[in-house]
Amino acid sequence: MIGKASPTRVVQVSRHRGGRVQRAKDSLSVEEPLEIRIAWGNVEARAVEALAVTMRTPGDDFDLVAGFLLGEGILDSADGLQELTYCRGQETQEYNVVEARLRPGISFDLERLRRNIFTSSSCGICGKASLEAVAVSGCTELEDELRVEGELLPRLPEKLLEGQDVFARTGGLHAAGLFGSDGELHGLSEDVGRHNAVDKTLGRAFLDRELPADDRILVVSGRASFEIVQKALMARVPVLVAVGAPSSLAVDLSEEFGQTLVGFARDGGFNVYCGDMRLI
Repeated sequence: MIGKASPTRVVQVSRHRGGRVQRAKDSLSVEEPLEIRIAWGNVEARAVEALAVTMRTPGDDFDLVAGFLLGEGILDSADGLQELTYCRGQETQEYNVVEARLRPGISFDLERLRRNIFTSSSCGICGKASLEAVAVSGCTELEDELRVEGELLPRLPEKLLEGQDVFARTGGLHAAGLFGSDGELHGLSEDVGRHNAVDKTLGRAFLDRELPADDRILVVSGRASFEIVQKALMARVPVLVAVGAPSSLAVDLSEEFGQTLVGFARDGGFNVYCGDMRLI
C-alpha cells in the first residue's frame, strides 16, 4: 500500500563547480515520522497502544509495519493480521500513523516490547542486548539446503542499484532486495533508513504469504547490523549480503543461527563471515 506523500521533494540549491555558482533544482529524499500502533483483543474491548515511531520515507508504509510486526515476533503469519489502516484526524498528521489491528485471540508479550523497542532511521531497533533476547522472539536455526554460486554475490548489489529509482533521483536512500539463487529479483524497497528498507521488503513478502524465505537471498545497500540480521532470521532468510561491513554482533548472531553472512560485496569480490557451506 502506498502512502499519499511523495518520496521526494524538489528544492533550490546553489551549485558550486569550477569557481562558478549556478542556481538549480535538486531532488531530496523525504523523511517523515511514522507512528506504529497496535490494536488487539475482542471487538467489544479492543486495546490500542503506540509501539514505536520511526523516521521513514513515505511509501509502502503498510509493508514497513508488517515487516516490523514480523521482525519483533508479534506475528509469524499474515493470518493473524486483521487490518492495516492509516489513522487520520485532527490529532495526527495525515498518513503518518498506521494502526495494525490483530485478529481476536492473537496474543503477544507487550511488556517485552515496551522494554526493548526504540526506533529511529539511523540506528533501527536497539536495546537487544543479548542473543538470548533474539531467541525468545522466535528465531530458530536455519536450514542449509540452499546453494548459491559465489560469483553471483558481488553482482547482486549492482542489480539492486538498477532498481533504485528514487536513489537515482536523490542519492539519499538505502535499499533492500530479495533475490533468488539464480539472481532474479523478487522484491525491492527503498527508504531513508536501512532498517525500514528491510522491513518494507520483508513485510511485502509477509503480506503476500511468501515467507519463510528459505530459498531467498537478502541484499542490503549498507552495512549489516545486528538488527538487520535479526529481521532476516525472523523471515528465515538463509543468505544475507551487504555492500558494507557487518558488526561483530551481527556476525555472532548469524553464526548462532546458521546463516550465511556476506560483507563488502562489490567490485567483483566479497567476504564471507560465516556460513561458507551454502556457497558453490
